[in-house]
Amino acid sequence: MNKAAMSKTVMNKTVVNEAGKDKEGISKVNLKQSSSHSSPPKGLSAKDFIRYSRQVLLPEVGEAGQCQLQHSHVIIVGVGGLGHLAAQYLAAAGVGRLTLIDGDKVEVSNLPRQLLFSDSDLGQYKARCAQVKLQRAYVDCDIEAIECYLDEEAVDLPSIRSGLANADLVLDCTDNFTTRHLVNRLCVQSQTPLISASAAHFQGQLLQVDIVRSPSAGCYHCLFPSEMQVSQTCSTVGVLGPMVGVMASMQTLLAVNTLLGIEPSLERSFQLRSSPEPESLSQLWRLNGKTLDWQVAKRQRDPHCPVCATYLWSDLSANPQAPSASLAEDTEGVASHITEPIAENSAKRENHTQSERRSA
Repeated sequence: MNKAAMSKTVMNKTVVNEAGKDKEGISKVNLKQSSSHSSPPKGLSAKDFIRYSRQVLLPEVGEAGQCQLQHSHVIIVGVGGLGHLAAQYLAAAGVGRLTLIDGDKVEVSNLPRQLLFSDSDLGQYKARCAQVKLQRAYVDCDIEAIECYLDEEAVDLPSIRSGLANADLVLDCTDNFTTRHLVNRLCVQSQTPLISASAAHFQGQLLQVDIVRSPSAGCYHCLFPSEMQVSQTCSTVGVLGPMVGVMASMQTLLAVNTLLGIEPSLERSFQLRSSPEPESLSQLWRLNGKTLDWQVAKRQRDPHCPVCATYLWSDLSANPQAPSASLAEDTEGVASHITEPIAENSAKRENHTQSERRSA
């Protein structure tokens, strides 16, 4: 083992496991006698070194990176098509702690794309069911299930508030527009990185929000204001299982990269040379499931956003040396370097649609 690599800082998480279910609807299963996440890591055990050997072989991961994953906490909101796959990938990759939040129950229409569940699980809470199955398969991962929908009332639960404050990352895997905005607001307030993915029909999208490391990219509300009318979900327009699987894989890959601090090569980056913000934090990825084409657009913060603008300017007042200081004043400069703004793409698609209608 490379002892020098262990000089990298590794986050220490204190995990409490209790059998049974508390008053907040939190189900906890502890298949281990004691938690291994209560003290700083000293390196991988021989067993873990063999288990994660293919990951450790990657120079971007190594032994220190694998220890970083073991001491990371990820919250997954929504344990449906995206969430159940993301949870399984993260547990299998060696992430040390997962919190699954969902008040939905398994239905027969879920089974073609939510492969963790079966007919015997019908009527059970998805979060609880996923927790039990994943905990049995990945005993080194501490998993808790919060069996409720994340809404304004649930936000006051101590488990959710403390979880958001201490989590390293949040994955939004919901298909509800209102919930997406709530998750975005909570992550902005708690300064917790957020990765949001969605899939409906043959369309998928993926984006990352990190208001601390990339303030100029803004948040989910900057891109999709809450007053927008959104009617397309997988329950209204349908979706194929593989389409959901692709987006879940991309969301989880971005999550692992984020936890490990892996960034794209600067040689391929078209970001401002003076900008310290990683390029991936300001991008919106879109997948066309019919043509298998990916489109990438660079996001820009809405200076009047009611969610993140308040945080940015209040943060600057409290901390003039905050990383957003120089970037918040250069919105126009950032905009001038956007290769394909989202608004421009939308206009192009609208013009193309109108020309097709006229030709028809």
